[in-house]
Amino acid sequence: MFSMSPVQSSSSATPHDVATEISSGYLLGSQHVQDIPVMDFSNVQNHESRAEVALREAKQLYMNNPSLTGGSSHRLVGINDDVVAEVGYEIGDYAPSEAVIQGCASYLRSLAPSGLFKSAESSTHSLDEIIKYKELLSRTYEESGAITSAFAKTFYLGTSLLPPISSQSIWAIYVWCRRTDEIVDAPRDSDDEMLSELSSWEYRLEKLFDEGEVVDVLDLALLDTKIRYPKLSMQPFSDMIRGMLMDIPKLGVERYDNFQELHLYCYRVAGTVGLMSMPIFGVAKGFTEEIAKEPALSLGVALQITNILRDVGEDASQRNRIYLPLSSLQKFNVTESQIFSKTCDDNFRNLMKYEIRRARCYYEKARDGIPMLSPQGRLPVQASLDCYSKILDKIEANDYDCLNQRAYVGKWEKLATIPFSWYRTQEISKMWPLPGDN
Repeated sequence: MFSMSPVQSSSSATPHDVATEISSGYLLGSQHVQDIPVMDFSNVQNHESRAEVALREAKQLYMNNPSLTGGSSHRLVGINDDVVAEVGYEIGDYAPSEAVIQGCASYLRSLAPSGLFKSAESSTHSLDEIIKYKELLSRTYEESGAITSAFAKTFYLGTSLLPPISSQSIWAIYVWCRRTDEIVDAPRDSDDEMLSELSSWEYRLEKLFDEGEVVDVLDLALLDTKIRYPKLSMQPFSDMIRGMLMDIPKLGVERYDNFQELHLYCYRVAGTVGLMSMPIFGVAKGFTEEIAKEPALSLGVALQITNILRDVGEDASQRNRIYLPLSSLQKFNVTESQIFSKTCDDNFRNLMKYEIRRARCYYEKARDGIPMLSPQGRLPVQASLDCYSKILDKIEANDYDCLNQRAYVGKWEKLATIPFSWYRTQEISKMWPLPGDN
């Protein structure tokens, strides 16, 4: 881990920083579902904000001395004790020597379409080497699936319904997102270490997308995915890093004044996943990724609001964080001290009802986009949407007490949802919708 000079100010992102980024967003259609806003915040960056300046300076320190890397000496970046405990074994232990990993990366670059990377790969590889590289890549995808299954069971369940090549690529993307999240959430000695690691992580991302370079064995899966899907853009990955930046204490956003500010966060940490996944899912004939963007971003917002509602008590007690907009708290006379003391009263329940209605509006708008996806992509997205939205039902069943109980949807209940999700993707469902469907 390399060090950097401490952040000079102890305050969080300034209102001006946040307002500048929000004003740079682009409002998409919003012609249905009570005209709820769907903002496209792709590449929204205030380059003069405290957070952006700090990230840029930390990255420059790393670039000046690339031998200094983040993370522990015996583990991959973004892999910590919590990840290993959740998966059940040490990640990357199967990895061969550095020379074999780089040889595999060289082989993959040789398969890339012309112009995908800044320089073409002209090296040749023997048949034995190619067999070894393919086995290594297969093992890396297998482990990516295991990590996805351990941390995102609903997401894994949905993406398992894709053809193998597509599901593997989705898992590779998820693992990159998981590692990015762990960089911020992992316990560490100082916030400076977190920023340092995040900046070096972005530099690695840029080198992979621009030049096809990898650092460790898990990078191979993302490199292969980029080669399989050349339209996969680096932008949502960079945007997600900025979402993580918003969670860094004393540099990010400590409290969200209103939903507009939270919307930016929801885009960055969840809406970006929809944009990352779009090239893999594909779009139906007559549609474009640009048209399908609004429902994709709507689903990201819906999922993140659901996460926030489910984890209100946990975020407050374990992270000293409240993501609910302060304007919503004020609207229902809910105080921060009430949330920290885990006092669930009628005011809090009314707040939960209000936010659940908001989340369901975004789920409804996301459903409009299912027919825009290619046939292979519809069931995984529909299943993920149906399974995850059930968390809202569980919150209601718990009498809206998200402070002392965690809403949970069991594995068998998720599996039982899939036949209904399949039916919703069929044309017949438009003539004979399921009870409760519009």
